Amino acid sequence: MKFLIDAQLPRQMVGWFNAIGCDAIHTLDLPRRNRTPDEELVAIANRDQRVLATKDSDFVDSHLLFGRPAKLLLVSTGNISNQELEQLAATQLPVIVTDFQTHTFLELSRTGITIRG
Repeated sequence: MKFLIDAQLPRQMVGWFNAIGCDAIHTLDLPRRNRTPDEELVAIANRDQRVLATKDSDFVDSHLLFGRPAKLLLVSTGNISNQELEQLAATQLPVIVTDFQTHTFLELSRTGITIRG
C-alpha cells in the first residue's frame, strides 16, 4: 500500500510505514516540498494510488463531497509528541493497512482507528 504524508505530520512517518512494507513519501519529498498546494497533493495521491495521510480537515470535505482524494487517513490526535504518535502508530499501522483494503476513509485518534467510509 502507498501513502502520501502531508506537511503537518512528521517526516518520520515515512519510515514507520516503510518499515511495515508500505511505500510512503512525505510532502518534503515533492518538488515544491511543504508548499505543494492541496489540489496537487490530491492529484498526486490519486494518480499514484496513495492514501493521503493528513491532519487537515479540508481534505475530509473534499473526500466526502467529491471522492478526492480517493483514500484518506485523517490523523485527529490533537497535540501529540512525535514519540507518542510513533507509539500509537506502532500498534495501529497494520490495522490501517488492512482496513484500507476495503474502506476509503479512516480516522486515527488517540483511542485507535475509526472507519468513516
